[in-house]
Amino acid sequence: MSSPTAFERAADEATRLKTKPSNSEMSMLYGLYKQTTVGDLTHDRPGLLDFAGRAKWDAWNEKKGLSQDAAMAAYIEFVEDLKTKYGL
Repeated sequence: MSSPTAFERAADEATRLKTKPSNSEMSMLYGLYKQTTVGDLTHDRPGLLDFAGRAKWDAWNEKKGLSQDAAMAAYIEFVEDLKTKYGL
């Protein structure tokens, strides 16, 4: 089981990668982060012209149903993969 401390460390490390992750990797980070910290989203998808809001909503919605503990473990593991790929 992942700990909140390990999650906080991973969240910090995700902001300090040497190279910015790709858009799809950023979406994965966002979706897992929101699922861990908030749980399933409950609000409607943003309007058609809110491109960033819609992308974020979609990334989070893809994680719907994933438990917060499972999302936390997946987030930490994903950040470890990114650290290997991009360095800190």
